[in-house]
Amino acid sequence: MATWTSDELNKIGTADELEIAPLRRDGTLRSPVTIWVVRVGDDLYIRSYRGRGGAWFRAAQVRHEGRIQAGGVDKDVTFVEETDPGINDQIDGAYRTKYRRSASYVPPMIAPEARATTLKLVPRATGS
Repeated sequence: MATWTSDELNKIGTADELEIAPLRRDGTLRSPVTIWVVRVGDDLYIRSYRGRGGAWFRAAQVRHEGRIQAGGVDKDVTFVEETDPGINDQIDGAYRTKYRRSASYVPPMIAPEARATTLKLVPRATGS
C-alpha cells in the first residue's frame, strides 16, 4: 500500500483547502469541489459539511476513489471510512485548531452528521 511522504503530509496538512474529485462509475473524474482537510498524525481526513447528503460525499461512496489537489500536491487516493470514536475526537480537535479563524463553520464540521462522513485519504500507487 502506498503511503504519504513527509513532504506531502506537510503540504496537504497545512493547505487551507483541498480540491476533491471522486471517480464516477465509468472511471472518469467528477468536477472538483473545494473542502477542508485536516491532518492527525501521519493521516489526512476530510468530512462533508452537509453530512451524508453532500454531493461530493455521495459521489465518493460510488467507487471510494478519486483525486485530490492541495498545497501543490496532486494525488490519486482511496477514501476509507473512519468510524473509530477516539480518532474522530482527534479529528474534531484538528478542525477546531486549524479552522478556528472560521469559527462559525467549525461546529457543523464536528457535529454528528459530519462525523458520520469522516474519510481517511489513502494514497493510491499509480502505474508508470
